[in-house]
Amino acid sequence: MKRYLTVLLFMLMSPLAHADVIDDAIGNIQQAINDAYNPSSERVSDDDDRDYDDGRYRDDNSRRQYDDRRRQLEDRRRQLDDRQRQLDQERRQLEDEQQRLEDEYER
Repeated sequence: MKRYLTVLLFMLMSPLAHADVIDDAIGNIQQAINDAYNPSSERVSDDDDRDYDDGRYRDDNSRRQYDDRRRQLEDRRRQLDDRQRQLDQERRQLEDEQQRLEDEYER
């Protein structure tokens, strides 16, 4: 008798268990179709936002590196300009001294 009761219980529960599995499968298929045809759904937009955030971070990081490098180059250019002014001044001083020397020699 116990055996028949187990078989009867199994037969009654089996269709219900199969129905739940089938319902879950259908729900998953419907969700996949919705995601494919509606990219603005919440799951896809979360992925897009994450990609955008990563892209924005990369853009911000590369922009920061560009700005830093640009500042370094501008600083180097100013240093070279200052050095060039110093050299020009020294050249003028040398030319002035040379001119005085020649003037003194001619006397």
